[in-house]
Parts: sequence; structure tokens; C-alpha cells
Amino acid sequence: MAVNISEGSMIIKTEPDSDDSIPKSDKQTLLAVLQFLKKHNLKETEHLLKQEAKVTDDDLKTEDDKKTEVSQALAAVYKSDDDPSLYEDLYRDLKNFIDSCLDVHKVELSTILYPIFVHMYLELVYNDHEWNAAAFYSKFWQDQEEHRHEDLAKLSSVRSKEHMSGNQLLENFKTSKFVLRMSRDSYTHLKRHLQEKRLSPLLTIIQDHLFIDVFDGVPRTQQQILATSGGLLGEVDKDANKAKVFYGLLKEPDLNIQFDDEEEAAEGEEKPKKKKSKKDPLLMKKSKNDPNAPPLTRIPLPELKDQDHRERAIAYREAKKRVKLDHNHLPSICFYTFLNSYQGVTSVDISDDTSLLAAGFTDGNVRVWSLTPSKLREMKKPDDLDIIDKEADDVMERIFDDRSASDNKLLVGHHGAVYALSISPDRAYLLSSSDDGSIRLWSLLVWTNLVCYKGHNYPVWDVKFSPYGYYFVSAGQDRTARVWATDHYQPLRIFAGHLADVDCCQFHPNSNYVATGSSDKTVRLWDMLNGSCVRIMTGHKSTVHCLQFSPDGRYLAGGGADNVVVVWDLSTGAAVAQLKGHTGIVYSVCFSRDGAMLATGGLDDSIRLWDMQKILAEQDTEADTSIPSNVTVNDSPSLLLGTYLTKNSTILGLHFTRRNLLIGCGPYAAPT
Repeated sequence: MAVNISEGSMIIKTEPDSDDSIPKSDKQTLLAVLQFLKKHNLKETEHLLKQEAKVTDDDLKTEDDKKTEVSQALAAVYKSDDDPSLYEDLYRDLKNFIDSCLDVHKVELSTILYPIFVHMYLELVYNDHEWNAAAFYSKFWQDQEEHRHEDLAKLSSVRSKEHMSGNQLLENFKTSKFVLRMSRDSYTHLKRHLQEKRLSPLLTIIQDHLFIDVFDGVPRTQQQILATSGGLLGEVDKDANKAKVFYGLLKEPDLNIQFDDEEEAAEGEEKPKKKKSKKDPLLMKKSKNDPNAPPLTRIPLPELKDQDHRERAIAYREAKKRVKLDHNHLPSICFYTFLNSYQGVTSVDISDDTSLLAAGFTDGNVRVWSLTPSKLREMKKPDDLDIIDKEADDVMERIFDDRSASDNKLLVGHHGAVYALSISPDRAYLLSSSDDGSIRLWSLLVWTNLVCYKGHNYPVWDVKFSPYGYYFVSAGQDRTARVWATDHYQPLRIFAGHLADVDCCQFHPNSNYVATGSSDKTVRLWDMLNGSCVRIMTGHKSTVHCLQFSPDGRYLAGGGADNVVVVWDLSTGAAVAQLKGHTGIVYSVCFSRDGAMLATGGLDDSIRLWDMQKILAEQDTEADTSIPSNVTVNDSPSLLLGTYLTKNSTILGLHFTRRNLLIGCGPYAAPT
């Protein structure tokens, strides 16, 4: 017998010895024998065997049996004795009441129709009123908002009680309440109507399956509701975004950068007189203590090596030559097109210094190109490295074998399509995620696979390195995102909470947070410190495919299958802008290096530039966002600064160089 004694309290807890429990293999054998006896109605023998083996029926239940019991218990919430023929009249009565209300209340009250429709339909199905359920669905499904039609199509496949188990959408509706936010005046109107008419079935559905968050204030407008609606289970609970978020940037280390005379005098021109140059405000902010930044020791980050200091010094020099962008000064755009890509390009990534371009293909291969005149070389063999002078100034050049130089390198290892790539900040490693459920870490020095990380049960849709390297995050079909370290084969954190596939992920610039976008149409922000969800952001009406943080860390932009780009303020979790203009899925979003501009691209073969300066200037930072009717979302068409069409190339990736040149890339698809 094992004994646990907790300190101070002297509470003794006894646990059964492991010898008393039935081993898994023996349990399966015993279960098979008992099932055989039961099948042939040998009750006495079955009873004696159970008695001798000292097992109960519960001990012999399989995981599938337990899941079935849970599923049946959850489905039982739809048990009802109400007359099925009344459901149409009840729903029609509610709809007519809402239509008869004043416009100021009608907009808010109409949001209740969709969840009521869903749960009424499921009640009819569960109680074996299949004909009534089909008639109810056919009469009212087209009245629902257009962005709900995809979910309703899945729901319509549930025609009997047996279909209710295993349906992902249905499981979400059964286990979680649909969240609605409504002003007190609108809610009072609704409550009075339901009580006066004694519509008990409707009251029961609202009480059991809906969570109505009532707020004090004027009712919201159509625009305000559309800006926050669309989530699989409605809007966000008012308490979901109350946690403090340290969205500021970490203080940069002192680099002691010395500029050579040759660098100061451009292209051999006469050396100009020294004058005090204006510093980039973003660089200034990084070098000072940001009041919104997390403590430096909050998350353990890798120590900077000498090479890292040199890289940062080079990046600082490049930033000093950065072009300032605004609505009168738009960036130049360079587009890399993949021609004759018969294997199908599925993912791209460009290194931070714009020296490398990586692409993943449907056949599982990854190819890396050099975007500079320098060729890609392999490191010399160990025997050759031993004879190199380690103290030489050019040791980083000597370790490479010039005979292996080429414009591109091929990496082979995955057994399925490569859905995402991420090049490490120091350009020493490359991450790839695939349909085969694995994540691979590749060395860009010896051009081979180093580690294969296995943790996701299904395809891995996205993977991203931390801005500081070492950590990386992955997102998969198993509805989870996972944080890993390159030297650990098991994940350090598992973020679970999304109701559908997690399709994209992104590290915050300070590496303390991770953002994830999902097919449940929401975006979540997770704290690396404890794995908790600190923000839930809505506004998208379909799957979220891409995310990007602003350079100052305060804003998050997301693009999705609804052809819309939404910008959120992380300090409150509220949407500040909805950018409409794309006519296809948005696959890539990217902020300029100074945060003044946002570039987006996708399936409509276009790159669009948006004015972030105008969005921030028109944002009401004083408004109390805890009251939904105070939130204003900027969706002005004037935010669009320019549209640039490709011939027939989908935009899979966008990247601003350190000097604010915009680079795009994607495969060319021949017109059919």
C-alpha cells in the first residue's frame, strides 16, 4: 500500500497497490472472454468469472464505451416533451416580434435568432421528430446570416439521434453556451415578450444553451455588432480579456556600434560633415525601458552570442537607411514568382535579413534559395574543420566548402505536403511542418535534418520561430498549439481551447506571448509563462489563415477566408479596424518596419497596402471598451492606399526588408 503524507496537515491518503489492478493486456483478454460468455448467454459462468477476477462492469468498460456514455449524457440535454408542431410557430413568433421592434433594438435582438434556430433543430432531431426537423430547417435556414451557411450545411447532415455523436460542430454547441452581448433595454424587451406569451420552450433554450451578457449603455449599431460577431459560439465573454498583457518591447542590449568612414561616405562620395541624425522612434523605444514591457527575466531567453551582437549591429545600420513610408510615399514592391512549380508550392518564408527564401511543396520537399549574390555553401567535413585556425578573423568564412556552392539547396524528409516554413533569426536553422503530422528542424550549415518533432496527432498547419530563436510554436488540426524548444523533443506548453483546427500561429515580438488563429473564427493570445489564454478576439466570419504583430507589439492583424483583414488592440482585445477590399482568401499580412503601413495578399492575386497611421490617428484610445456600444471599428474605404495585381500568381508570402522594400512571392498558375 502506497502512502502520501502532505506536510503540516498530516492528511494520509492511501492508494491501492499497482499489483491489484489488472494489466492492460490481461484486461483486454478478460473482456474478450466475458463478451463471448455474454453473447452465448452463459450468465452463471460470466458471473463466476467476474467474482473470481474481482472486477466490476465499470472496470471492463473500454474508452469507447466511456466516450459513448458521455456523448449520450450530453445529448440528453435536448430531451423535450414539447409538441414538435409548435416549434415553427414559436420561431416565427419570435422572428415577427423582433421585426416589429424599433430599429435600435431590432439589430441587437436579431443576433439571438441563429442560436435559437440551431438548438430548436437539435431538439427536434434528438426527440425523433425527423420530419418536423427537416421541415423546420428548410423553412428558416436561409434567414440566417450568410457567414453562418457553412456551419448550417454541416448541421443539416444531422438527421437522427445516431448522427449526433461524433459531429464536431454539434459537440461544440452541446458543451458550450453561445455568448451574446446585449444592452439592458433590448434584453428587457425580449424578456417581457417571452414571459407575457409564456413561451416556455424558448425560455428553456435560452436558459440552458445561451449566455446573454447584459451591459448598461445604448444598444449597438449594425456595424458594431458585425465587427465582433462571427465566432463559432458567438462573441467573447466580458471577463475573457481582463488580464493584463505586457505588449511592450524588451530593452535592447547596448551594442556600441562604430561606423567606419567608408560606411558613412556612401558609394565613395566625399565624406559629409558630421551632423546629429534623427533616430528612428521605434529604435529609440527599443533602447529605452517600455512601461508596457514584461520584465526581462519573465521568460528565460537565450543569451546573445558575439555573432548575435554583430547581426544586431548590421540590422541597426540597415535601419538607419530605412525609407520612411506614408500615404504619399508608398514602398517599392519586388515579387518573386515560382514558375513551372508542378509539385505545387504550399508555403514560403523569407529570412529577417532578406538573404534566404524557402519554399515547401506538396511532394514533401523543401527548397532554399539565396536572394543575394552569395552562394549557399555547406560546412566542411570534421577532419577539414580541425585544421582551421580558430582564432582567425575570417574563421566564419573558412568553415565553408566553396566546392559545394550553389544557388539553391534541396531538403528531403517529409512524407506529405509542407504547410509551413520558418527560418531562424540567425539563419542557422529552418523549421518545416507537414501533412505527415511532424515538424522537422533542418541545419542550414550542413543542409540536413537534425530533429523530427512528433506531438501533433494530425497535420501541422503552421510553425513559427520566436524572434529570439530557440523557442518555436506549432499549430495543428488537433485543435492545439504547442510551444517547443529546439533542444527538447517534447513540447514545453500545449495551448488548448480552440473549438476547431488551429490554422496559424505567431510569436509576439517580446516572445512572451503567442497568437493563434483558428477555424472556429477566433484569435487567441496565450501567455508563455503559464499557458493561460489572456485574449480572445473575434471579428472574422470564417477561418483565420494568417497573423502578424505590429513592430511595437501593441496591435495584431489577421487575415482569413472571409476576404477581410481585422486589426486588434492587444491592450483591450477590441477590434480597431476592418480592412475590406480583397476578393479572395487572405494568406499573408505584413507590417512595414516602422509600423506605418500594412501589406496584405492572397488568393485574388493582388497585394494591397493599408494606412496604419490613419487607423491609429482615428482610434479613440479614451473610450471604455468594456461597454460594447463604445467600441468603434474603422472600416473606411480611404484606408486602402494602393492595389497591385500580379498576372496570375497567388500571394503566399509578404516581407518588408530592413529598408522597407516590400517583397512578395507566390506560384504562377497558368490561366485555364
